[in-house]
This record gives sequence, structure tokens and C-alpha cells, in this order.
Amino acid sequence: MKRIAILTSGGDCQGLNSTIRAVGKTLYNYYGNDGIEIYGIIDGYRGLIYGEYRKMKPDDFSGILTMGGTILGTSRQPFKLMRVIDENSVDKVAEMKKNYKKLELDCLVVLGGNGTQKTANLLSEEGLNVVSLPKTIDNDLWGTDKTFGFQSAVDIATNVIDCIHSTATSHGRVFIVEVMGHKVGWLTLYAGIAGGADIILIPEIPYDINRVIRDIKARTDKGKNFSILAVAEGAISKELAVLPKKQKKAALAEMKYPSISYEIAAKIEQATGQETRVTVPGHFQRGGSPDPYDRVLSTRFGVAAAQLIIDKKYGNMVALDNDKVVAVPLSKIAGKLKSVPKNSEIIETARKMGISFGD
Repeated sequence: MKRIAILTSGGDCQGLNSTIRAVGKTLYNYYGNDGIEIYGIIDGYRGLIYGEYRKMKPDDFSGILTMGGTILGTSRQPFKLMRVIDENSVDKVAEMKKNYKKLELDCLVVLGGNGTQKTANLLSEEGLNVVSLPKTIDNDLWGTDKTFGFQSAVDIATNVIDCIHSTATSHGRVFIVEVMGHKVGWLTLYAGIAGGADIILIPEIPYDINRVIRDIKARTDKGKNFSILAVAEGAISKELAVLPKKQKKAALAEMKYPSISYEIAAKIEQATGQETRVTVPGHFQRGGSPDPYDRVLSTRFGVAAAQLIIDKKYGNMVALDNDKVVAVPLSKIAGKLKSVPKNSEIIETARKMGISFGD
């Protein structure tokens, strides 16, 4: 009898359930209903720490292809605290290992982003059999061209920019659409290009607010009565970017605006006299049904993860490389952030189209 457990960790996104479905269905098709037991760990690593799980049935993997969120629940368990004994004297790593052995698992299947992958690698180094899958709307996981959830979030963010166009042109306003992405700008970049944004600000390319204002004024001089900015929530000015980490953090904490987008909006309006508004789609970008691309990608990933289990090729994350699904060692990707290269082809494409990055 084969026994595996599945957990989803970190922020939710589109495609989690379709991935779970693909893993479960593939394993049941291979082993038969009597040849495998699958356990769902409740609320991510927290459930593995505290022994909260449920035995899943074949029917649990049906009817969830198009569902957003995760049927298993999720939570954030910071990697930096995994080896810290908490106030209840809980040794989190020891408890996860204990519950893994209690369930007599052959493999733990982990769906998550950067922090999740680091913990997956930690557990693999501790001797547990682990197979992981790359989930995040940020597309910032090293070792894979795409993560599931990314394209669905791009669709939503692009739709917001599309809808903003009509009111921006009608009122002659400047609109800032704040897109999710604290550390990387993949989502903002793709949505900005797809939505026809005039200016795109991402964490990888620190902006000069004077250049941003100059570019907006240049549009006005050409008879364009509106401008649309796609701004990553982690966008940063050149002044802040050169500060040491602690000073930068302190400066951001002291900012009097709800987010960087509102600060940028205030400076634009003051300098141009043009009415400037901010739209923040926020968690809408993570919600709802996965789009067709993510349904296919997550299905491919889930089937590949199941095959790794069947072949006993543990310690790997499923990834996409040049449109081929491959396995990459957790030890090689855990903790590495995939940022947007400043001189990448897609950045150059945007620049040649006249899109400004405020630099």
C-alpha cells in the first residue's frame, strides 16, 4: 500500500485544486483504489506540524478542476522560523517528521512558492521523501519558466487595466493600477504590456519620479489627455534603492501613504495638475477560477509529480523548461528568486513600443 500526503502552503492562487486533482487522479489510475492512500494535510505546514489531516477519497479529486483557492486550506509558516522553538515549546521540524512517520508516508507532495520550497528542501535534507510543485502568481520561482497561477493573475490584472482605459480617456485622468508583486515584477510587466500601460514600474528597475512626470507631460504635449501606469506594489525609487536594507525598511515604514502607488499619484498630480487616481485590485488577482492555460499547466505538473512518486524520484520540484515538464532538484532551486532581467528581451520589447520604466 502506497501512502502519500498533499499540502498547499503560502498564499492561495488559481490552479491549486486542479494540480491536486491531477496528482490524485494519476496515482489512483496507476495504483487502483486499493493500492494507495492519499491524505490531505490541513492548512499547509501548520497541519503537518500539529497533525491535522484527513484521508481523501477518489471523489475528493473530482469536480475541482475549475475551483479557485485550495480545498485543503493554507497558511503562511515563515521559513526563517522553522527551526525556532516557539512559545509552546514546539519543535516544528521534529513535529513534521514525527507526523510524516506516524502516517507511514512514502512521499509528501508540497504545492507552494519560494518559502514553501525552502521548507520542502529542508524536509528533504532531513530524510523525508518530498516532491514539490511551483505555485505563485509572482512567477518568481527559480528553475521553472512558469508557475501555475501566474497566467490567471495576468488575465485579471490585464482586465483591470483594460477597464481603466475607458474612464481614463473619458475624464482625461492619470490612473495608476497597483499590481501584486513585492520583490519581482513579472506580473506587472506582463499585465502592463498586455493592457497597453504607458508606464510600467517594477522592483527590478528603480524609478526616477522626475522621469515619470516628464514622460506623462510628454504624452500631454502630444495631445494624449490620459496616462496609465502599471505599478508593482514593490516598486522602488532610485533614492530608496541605494539605501542599506535597514534604512530602506525604515523609510518605507515611515511613508505617510497607504502604498507607493499613492505617493507616486500625489507627486504626479502636484507636478502636472492632472487628476490622478489609484486602483488596487489586490487579492482579486489571486482569486477565482484558473484560466485554461493554468488548468492545462497545473494538470501537466500534477501528472508529472505523480510520475516522480511512482518512479521514486524524490527531492525534486516539477518545472517547465522550454515548454517541457522536467524535474529539478530542490537543493538547486530552494531560496533562489527569479527576478526580471533588466536587459531581457521582454523589457526591450516594451521599450521599443515606447513604454517607459521611469528610469
